[in-house]
Amino acid sequence: MNDRSDLEVGLIQSKLHWEDAEANRVMFEEKLEKLPQTTDLAILPEMFTTGFSMQPESLAEPHLGQSFEWMQQMAARNDMVVTGSLIIKERINYFNRLYVVFPDGSHRYYDKRHLFRMGQENEHYTAGGQRMTFTLKGWRIRPLICYDLRFPVWIRNRSDYDLLLFVANWPEVRRHVWKTLLTARALENQVYVVGVNRIGEDGKGLTYAGDSMVLHPKGHAISQAQPHETSEQAVRLSMDELVRFREKFPVEKDADDFVIK
Repeated sequence: MNDRSDLEVGLIQSKLHWEDAEANRVMFEEKLEKLPQTTDLAILPEMFTTGFSMQPESLAEPHLGQSFEWMQQMAARNDMVVTGSLIIKERINYFNRLYVVFPDGSHRYYDKRHLFRMGQENEHYTAGGQRMTFTLKGWRIRPLICYDLRFPVWIRNRSDYDLLLFVANWPEVRRHVWKTLLTARALENQVYVVGVNRIGEDGKGLTYAGDSMVLHPKGHAISQAQPHETSEQAVRLSMDELVRFREKFPVEKDADDFVIK
């Protein structure tokens, strides 16, 4: 496999059916089929089967449950990696869990570390404690979830990833923050950054503009979805361009060392 090959990422910006997993699976099945056949990685929003709900007791699925199996089917059918987060119950705990599902049915997962206390997420869910990186076509990819975006220490690149992903339900009222922090994370970590956010209105009356985008390691937008509009877009990323930039401007060699406790 070519370790310096391009990677094609598919961003799906969409409304969500509030707390209706079956309706959302049907909807996203159609949207995944609209992505080009050359797409390597398809990215769905945070809690893509329910919206950002604080009702895990009635909505949670078991680990590797029905929606995970649906992701396996979609990955195999479309021959692409599929990722997005779900409400999951494991033992007595509820997690905002992001799955990365490969066409062969294998998977990795990440539990959201930073729970949005202003929305009472910390009162209903358990925080994860481990970062996760997966590899695809020679790319080291770090997936994170929504509120994680505000915490640069957790995100800091220690020369261990090339692409940073965020899946989100980030409200329109803070869209400037969303766009600004995505740009900052690209610049400070010298990586491509992809942010996939929902649109529409949720069951709590919050509105979402989307502003899903792909950012270059130099901080400029390579692609950006129109706000408030449904979008299925695929963007090709260049590993050669990333390597050349890092070699020319090796900021990581002067980075401070630290330990997360």
